[in-house]
Amino acid sequence: MDTIISWVYELPPELAVLLIAALPVVELRGAIPFGIFAGLHPAWAWALGVAGSMLPVAPILLALGPLCRALRGTRGFRTIVAALDRYSRGRSGQIRRYGPYGLMLLVAVPLPSTGAWTGAILASLLGLRLGPAFAAILAGSGLAGAAVVALALLGLWAFMP
Repeated sequence: MDTIISWVYELPPELAVLLIAALPVVELRGAIPFGIFAGLHPAWAWALGVAGSMLPVAPILLALGPLCRALRGTRGFRTIVAALDRYSRGRSGQIRRYGPYGLMLLVAVPLPSTGAWTGAILASLLGLRLGPAFAAILAGSGLAGAAVVALALLGLWAFMP
């Protein structure tokens, strides 16, 4: 882990923010405070964080559903696909009820298991159309990023080196 952290510090801060934001779990919740800590303007850290969080979204939206359908019948992946199905059903109430707006609200909450990765996985498994799902995830990421910037500037959300 120390090797990865030291490698990130050697990158230009803009690239580091993009890459950190593209990571699952960490996403822009870690990338934006890192960018501000590294000296980037908060608006630039926000833009890079949102852009980075969107990097994995299109591939997930396009590939996960067909991949799960293809692997559903294979012995080695049956358990994984069933777990993904259970997870998506458990988190899908808000999305089924409000559609893309529910997806946007889910992604907009800057807490673990609510970011762009989760939104894209749920949208893909629920069969939402690519365009509305991508737009909802982008809007949710933008809102979450704005909340993280505000909290970071207030000193309530910090990146600890």
